[in-house]
Formats: sequence, C-alpha cells, structure tokens
Amino acid sequence: MKIVTVVGARPQFIKASVVSAALAPLCTEVLVHTGQHYDQNMSQVFFEELKIPHPAYNLGVGSGTHGRQTGEMLIGIEEILFKEKPDVMLVYGDTNSTLAGALAASKLHIPVAHVEAGLRSYNMRMPEEQNRILSDHISTWLFCPTQTAVTNLAKEGITKGVSISGDVMLDSVLHFRKVALNNPEKRKIYEQLGISPKNYRLATLHRAETTDGGEDAIVRIFDAFEQLPQRVVIPIHPRTRALAEEAIKTRGYRNIQLIDPVGYLEMLLLTSGACQVLTDSGGLQKEAWFMEVPCVTLRSETEWVETLEGGWNVLAKLTTEDILEKALHTVPNPAAREAQPFGDGHASEKIVRAVCNKKEWPNQ
Repeated sequence: MKIVTVVGARPQFIKASVVSAALAPLCTEVLVHTGQHYDQNMSQVFFEELKIPHPAYNLGVGSGTHGRQTGEMLIGIEEILFKEKPDVMLVYGDTNSTLAGALAASKLHIPVAHVEAGLRSYNMRMPEEQNRILSDHISTWLFCPTQTAVTNLAKEGITKGVSISGDVMLDSVLHFRKVALNNPEKRKIYEQLGISPKNYRLATLHRAETTDGGEDAIVRIFDAFEQLPQRVVIPIHPRTRALAEEAIKTRGYRNIQLIDPVGYLEMLLLTSGACQVLTDSGGLQKEAWFMEVPCVTLRSETEWVETLEGGWNVLAKLTTEDILEKALHTVPNPAAREAQPFGDGHASEKIVRAVCNKKEWPNQ
C-alpha cells in the first residue's frame, strides 16, 4: 500500500513524527512538504530532531495570501498524485496544506484520512476553521482526538468513517519529552537564555487575529506581559517578529525576551519548565495541559474545550486588563485532571491499523 502524506507547518511535523514511525513497517509513505513553514527553525530542524523521513517532494510554496498559497499547493500536490498513484492521502490538522492535500486527493477519488478531525472553534473568520470544516466534509476517515470532536461532526451530519483515535500530540509529547530530558545539550536551553525552571512564563503569538491587528494589538498584549512578575520568554514567529521588535523599541519593554524559534525538544523543555504559558496556538494549549502547566489562551474561543476544565486553560480577550487579570489570578484545580479526554498515548497505532487494513475501509 502507498500513502501520500502532506505536511507543511510545525504542528504537522510533530504529529507526522509518530504516525510515520508507526506506518514505516506496514506501507510505503511518500512525504510531501508544501513549504508553508520554510524557515530553518520552523521546518528543517523538526525533521532532524524528530527523525521524520526526508520529504520525497518539497513544493517550496512559502508565504503568501491564503488563495495564492493554497492554489500553488493544489497544483503541486495534484501533479504528485498523478505520478505516485497512492491508495490513501493522509493530512493533519487545519492549515492551508491540509485543505490543499484533502481537496487534490478528493477530486481524484483518492480516499482521504484526516488526523485531528472534528475540531471546531465556531469562528468562521479563522482560516483554520474554514480549512478544518472543508477537509472534514471530504474525508473518508475522520480520526477524532476527543469525544467532543465526534459530537461536533455529528451535528454536521458526519458519522460515517468517524472514530476516536485519541490525540497524536499526546503520543509525541510522551515520547519526546523523555528524549529532551535525557539530552544534556538540549537542557542547556535554560542556561543559554538565563532562566531557571518555574521562574519564567512562555508565550507564543502568531495567529492572524493577533498579528493582523497591527501594532495596537501587540502593544496591548505586551503591556500586560510587562506587568507580570516573571520574565516572559517568546520564541518569536517570523510573521510576528517585525511588530514585536518595533513595539519593544518604541515602548521600552524590559520584561519581554524575544528569542528565535526553537526546535521541538527545546520547546518541550521550555513549556514544561514555565510557570505559565500564554499563547494563541492550539497546539501549545494542549502541550501545556499534557505537562500540567497552566495556560492563558489569548483568544475568545478554543477548539480544545477539554483544556478549560478546572481552570488549567483560560481564555483572555486581547486587552491588557483581561490578559493581566487571567494571568495573575487564575488558579487551576488539580482534581480536574482526573479525566483523560485525549486518549492513552497510542493514537498513532490506532490510526495506522485503520488505514492499513483495507478489509475494514469505510465504503467509498
């Protein structure tokens, strides 16, 4: 059996690392990197650290408007599908790469397996929400990380091919956190940044709602960060760097430490060592939850509603006052973690068994 897998962004590299490892003994996987994330620290380092197979194809699409980026991916992926003639298309999450891969395959009647199906923020202004809804509706297998995702799909009339696999990100965190902790070179990240565990806060900022608000949005966020008692360390996303650097230069912030994007192992160490995470990233919300680190999500909604139980994750409006209030005064309840909504850490194996067993494929 031959499977074409499309990836293009940091979260997809992380998910693919564990699923590709499970696929390797059972089938031929052709990995396609769209180039959506193309920076060395956002892309290549992940393939090296996580031992992901080298992509057979790199489309090198890079940045651009959503329409242009998705269109170029569609053209490139379609050409690959004509050449490779795979049995299955495998896509992850909710990026433009996800939609392009799913759509190109669906048009050619190649069954699509969507890992992390069923997530909903119910905010259609988010490009990610549009991508995930469209991908779900043309997928053959819909591998849901939680029961909430299954319920979301049922509300839209999607029940065929739906299953709860658990969250592949949990598989990844459980495996690679041990790798990071046992790597003395990676553990030097604390010394290199001049920080010590539980004496700093970790932040990431990259979504359009944050960055497209211009300098005003960044200033409101940074005004809150400046008043926190611990230093705020920010591995800065390329699309956010110019705004962040300008805000620091003009406003003179002293409590904010911008650093280059780091590899996955260093990011796991930074997350587990933080006293709190502040982020607009869906993936980091979960990684914080997996590692029992309180999180403030800088958005008015989240796809990962399970993380909100017991105050382990709280939503904050993009105002200085609300961010500061949530960051300083939210205390999580340890008892709320007794449930395990994200599975048992074996999601990858369940996904691979389903896709590789042709006898149990959903009817096309």
